[in-house]
Amino acid sequence: MIGQIAIKNNKKYYYGGDVTALYCRLSKDDEQIGDSNSIVHQKEILAKYAKEHGFVNCKFYVDDGYSGTNFNRPDFQRLMADAEEGKLSTVIVKDMSRFGRDYIMVGYYTEIYFSNLDIRFIAINDNVDSNIQTENDLTPFKNVFNEWYAKDTSKKIRAVFKAKGNSGKHLTTNPPFGYKKDPNDKDKWIIDEEAAGTVRRIFQMFVDGVRMPEIARKLTEEKVETPQLYNIHRGRSIHKLSEYPEIWSVGTIKNMLDQVAYVGHTINFQTAKKSYKNKKQVRLPKEGWVIYRNTQEAIIDEKTFETVQQMRNVKRAYTKFNEPNMFSGLLFCADCGNRLTIQRIAKHREADNFSCATYRKKKKGLCSSHRILVSELTEVVKSDLQKVCEYVFLHEKEFTDEYLSGSKKETEKFQTKTKAEIKRLSDRQEEIGKIIRKLYEDNVSGRITDERFDFLAKSYEDEGNDLKQKTIELQNALTASVQDEEKLSKFLKIVKAYTEIQELTPEILNSFIEKIYIGETERYDGRKMQDVEIIYKFVGAINLPQYGSD
Repeated sequence: MIGQIAIKNNKKYYYGGDVTALYCRLSKDDEQIGDSNSIVHQKEILAKYAKEHGFVNCKFYVDDGYSGTNFNRPDFQRLMADAEEGKLSTVIVKDMSRFGRDYIMVGYYTEIYFSNLDIRFIAINDNVDSNIQTENDLTPFKNVFNEWYAKDTSKKIRAVFKAKGNSGKHLTTNPPFGYKKDPNDKDKWIIDEEAAGTVRRIFQMFVDGVRMPEIARKLTEEKVETPQLYNIHRGRSIHKLSEYPEIWSVGTIKNMLDQVAYVGHTINFQTAKKSYKNKKQVRLPKEGWVIYRNTQEAIIDEKTFETVQQMRNVKRAYTKFNEPNMFSGLLFCADCGNRLTIQRIAKHREADNFSCATYRKKKKGLCSSHRILVSELTEVVKSDLQKVCEYVFLHEKEFTDEYLSGSKKETEKFQTKTKAEIKRLSDRQEEIGKIIRKLYEDNVSGRITDERFDFLAKSYEDEGNDLKQKTIELQNALTASVQDEEKLSKFLKIVKAYTEIQELTPEILNSFIEKIYIGETERYDGRKMQDVEIIYKFVGAINLPQYGSD
């Protein structure tokens, strides 16, 4: 039965309902305390109280597994909707903490919201009854204590969580697709071979140049189980069921390709909740991540994983023929620095070629074409790779000595130049500080107006901030320049992984090469010549000769 109607802020509110709402709530943290706050126990207390005190037409509202600081609970929202529709006469809870643990929100609902709707509020164990005002004196203090309890509990849980993470244990509830929990040790992950096969296949497809949408489409067509379906069919819990769990999405593929756990490592503290009230997960800066290596058996080897990350950092080009360009993201114009783009020739595929993007955008006065056939470039790069790998494999010591010797000279030259530039920036920052102090004195003495002071001070402060940023960048470059032996070691590791290169693949190119600079075609004594400079990862250019044809 619905009684009076009132309209406030263009919204209708009803009064005089006849339902007695019996509200129960249990969070995951409360479960650890024991049975005293269990949903069953709360229901027994509420039902007994309602019966003994003559409340009729009782209706339970239950939120199981929801925090008291979160008021966006399903049955709490249902209770609020029934309240606004005028269905409720009374709301009864076991104690104030069951209603919520945010003293501001709890105070608003119990002292203002329900009062405006003529709804009686009772918290049994706290002796709170909105119809008996003399017993409400300590209610605000109890609300404050309940929030403090939630904050303190959250702090303790975070401490336990942090200790667990710092010990190298996994912090996620469920292992990523491809792993399962060891039945003999719940903190240990072991490979789930059936799922791991799908993981390996996805990585290999991507390395082979297959796009993520195509990978997702193919797996869906073949009815390969998605991670969600796989876990559901094996009785494992899932966080949230998607609308179409049988369909592979690009997001799922992307997340799997990002998963460092597949190489056997654990990264903890990548995300955190904003606060004990706001449960939204935020991504933390990488500086705060903690990495533990070899915590479980690897599904993907590190070389493949690194290749995938390198390929993903490059925006890959696809043509109307839907064919991947394995040189995508690697080719640059030697003159203007812009990328080279591919042009497919439908009827004459042997004429497929790359040319400067600046030139192709009709800005022909700014750069020339730098055109090179795909077939020619492929042979040049393959030949150079074969020569480099053969030389390094057979003459590793000579290569190492030559690289470190030349690198040392270049490093010393770079460091001298960089240190001088850092000193210049530092001197200028100090000079700007003196100028701003002088401006302040002139402003105080009245020699310049406030408007003039604000304009000049902001200009110098902006310059100072730019100088600080440039200084940081140079200092980082200076630090990186002393890691030559480590870079060389990484390059040698790649060479040893590919003893023989017969054909080029996206995997090989992205493993070895950072950039390729294409020069313009020139003619010398009737011969066509074109510079192709390959910049190898970690070691730079390796004496690449000119290539040309008559």
